[in-house]
Amino acid sequence: MIPRHASLFATLAVIAGFGLPGAGQAQTDVFTAELRTGWRMDSGNQMVAFHLALKDGWKTYWRAPGDNGIPPSFDWSGSRNVKSVRIHWPRPKVFDVGGMETIGYSHEFVLPVEIVPVDPAQPLTLKAAVDLGVCADICVPASFEVAAELPRPGATDPAINRALRQRPSTVKEAGLKTVTCAMVPQKGGMKLTALMQMPSTGGPEVVVVEPGIDGVWVSPADVSRNGNELRAVVDLIAPGGVMALQRDAIVLTVLGKHRAVEIQGCAAP
Repeated sequence: MIPRHASLFATLAVIAGFGLPGAGQAQTDVFTAELRTGWRMDSGNQMVAFHLALKDGWKTYWRAPGDNGIPPSFDWSGSRNVKSVRIHWPRPKVFDVGGMETIGYSHEFVLPVEIVPVDPAQPLTLKAAVDLGVCADICVPASFEVAAELPRPGATDPAINRALRQRPSTVKEAGLKTVTCAMVPQKGGMKLTALMQMPSTGGPEVVVVEPGIDGVWVSPADVSRNGNELRAVVDLIAPGGVMALQRDAIVLTVLGKHRAVEIQGCAAP
């Protein structure tokens, strides 16, 4: 994680406001950020969102950012009555700059976050520090902080609902029939070959493999398609060359022109 109080370039130094009604705001020459406080769901959970507006030409990154991207990280310490959080990632874009492929968002980015309270009957206070990368001709780390008392029940937010509708398709929606992953040990780690039986998602397809354990380097996928069979091959390198993958923790995300598909788990061939 980038230190919460890391010194940044002067034009990117974020000044976060606490105690503002409904949201804390961060102002820079590159982006503004705020917390949309959302509403209390029927389940008792709270739906909120981080809302970033990026200056033209700048982008930020998805959870798996691709070549040389900086993944965001979140510090929820200081929150009160928060048991856990679930981030609902909208479908990201693939950027190709000079042969380098990164994955993320540009212009306006709303990231929904579902908060599970310890006690739904008690007040809920969210305090979050977010470290992220922003990139144009250069890529730099940045950060912002937000804090708010979350409303009960609160009104539903059209911007958050739009972001929730931009989620990747489920395997059923995508028409996925089968998915298997063959793993072959090699120096420093292993080679993983994923075979997915499903219709095309449109245009050139990018496949992102997340192994489900920290510290593993994953190469960009070599992707090919033959009819309804999509094939993706990656190299996995672990510190010390040793890793123990759990197949049900592997996540495959297919990014195409018309849709994204998220696949949780990968069976043996």
